[in-house]
Amino acid sequence: MCGIIGILTKGPANQAIYDGLTVLQHRGQDAAGILTSDGRRVYLRKDNGLVRDVFQQHHMLALKGQMGIGHVRYPTAGCDSPAEAQPFYVNSPFGLALAHNGNLTNAEQLKDEIFREDLRHINTDSDSEILLNVFAHELQAVAKLRLTPEHVFRAVAAVHRRCRGAYAVTMLIAGFGIFAFRDPFGIRPLVYGRRETDQGPEHMFASESVALDVLGFELVGDVAPGEAVVIDMDGAVHRRQCADHPQYSPCIFEFVYMARPDSMIDGIYVHKTRLRMGERLANKIKRVWPNIDIDVVIPIPDTSRTAALQMAYELDLPYREGFIKNRYIGRTFIMPGQAERKKSVRQKLNAIDVEFRRKNVLLVDDSIVRGTTSKQIIQMARDAGARKVYFASAAPPVRFPNVYGIDMPSRDELIGNGRTEDEIAAAIGADKLIYQDLDDLIEAAREGNPKIQRFDCSCFNGEYITGDVSRDYLDRIERQRNDSAKTSRSTGGQGGGNDLVTAEVLSFPR
Repeated sequence: MCGIIGILTKGPANQAIYDGLTVLQHRGQDAAGILTSDGRRVYLRKDNGLVRDVFQQHHMLALKGQMGIGHVRYPTAGCDSPAEAQPFYVNSPFGLALAHNGNLTNAEQLKDEIFREDLRHINTDSDSEILLNVFAHELQAVAKLRLTPEHVFRAVAAVHRRCRGAYAVTMLIAGFGIFAFRDPFGIRPLVYGRRETDQGPEHMFASESVALDVLGFELVGDVAPGEAVVIDMDGAVHRRQCADHPQYSPCIFEFVYMARPDSMIDGIYVHKTRLRMGERLANKIKRVWPNIDIDVVIPIPDTSRTAALQMAYELDLPYREGFIKNRYIGRTFIMPGQAERKKSVRQKLNAIDVEFRRKNVLLVDDSIVRGTTSKQIIQMARDAGARKVYFASAAPPVRFPNVYGIDMPSRDELIGNGRTEDEIAAAIGADKLIYQDLDDLIEAAREGNPKIQRFDCSCFNGEYITGDVSRDYLDRIERQRNDSAKTSRSTGGQGGGNDLVTAEVLSFPR
């Protein structure tokens, strides 16, 4: 999971990109980058760390130009070094830069093709660099000295024919403009906004609408699956469907966990979806636990608050905040390595014992992935004096890895894999456990936009919508994703070469 931005303004774009990335920080806390252009040169700053730490005042002053793209990343398989921080840049043709959210499922095949047929060298283990070079090759094959939107659309169409998997992309072409496109399934989100100024309209792409809101942009709509939207230097907007058979299938886990509740993506309000998730889960409790002795409903902050509040209302039970969160600890789900996750849970949350003492509590979380966090939180509730601890997940059991840009662990590390709900309850130490039904989750999201007939629910049902995910592929990515592999990489696997990553802003000639 990553956050991406593209902006074309009438003045300097650097501060707007920075502010937008801070709003999308929840989508990635491992690395950040901004690339801008003044029409003649491009200027790049990227490194590991939070947005506020990567960009100092002298970096911002050197990021010149009225257009640019930005990226925040969390560590995915094979992307532990600062060299994998985005945006990526290639100088041919024209000077191209890319920020990518998603994951290519045929990256290894493409990497081989790029070397053997396109005669291009890939310098990192990132599939985003592969995607950039595929586009660069296809643009070079169709472009003339005078570049037009038509050339961009033809190159994007070729990318759709060659690339598989998930990709939401913002790109910049020096002296030409910015553009964005999504894969033909629309798996990862991408929205487009516009704001009026005295000098004329300004344009912005972002992973979530909340970034548009904060910067005063009006949401125009989503970049459709397979669509490309081009904004030239004059501010003219060009849109075209570039895929032969687009099929709207957004990732449902965005609504469960990834997106901010104040965002609207794919025409669906995230907040309202989570309210409906809470309502449906409360109705299930009424059906299967008609006589359960719950005294209070307590959310596990932050993502589950909306669902928990609606559950308490539907069950006619008190809602209480029982955990206080340390705002300076990152999201536990996206921390690399089991030891780091275990350490962070206790640092992140502290129980208010008066809300637990001598009570039967229903803890509500958005989902259960490894179970490590859930187990520790349940024990915290018991230590605070709870008589019984019941646990509700607003999502179904996570039984399969996500291959479309969410770095979920290997199947062996998923607590839902190969276990019944009673076995999972015993493993995490809950007196009782209830999961959302998948059909209810789908309907909670679809109610926001009935035009969407299908969601990617692969981490729940193992059905990979791109149709190209084999057992061999899953085995390969699981070897990269398991905690022992991540520990090995973090203790030396990526080794040297980090000094080549920009420590200062780079200026590239056009």
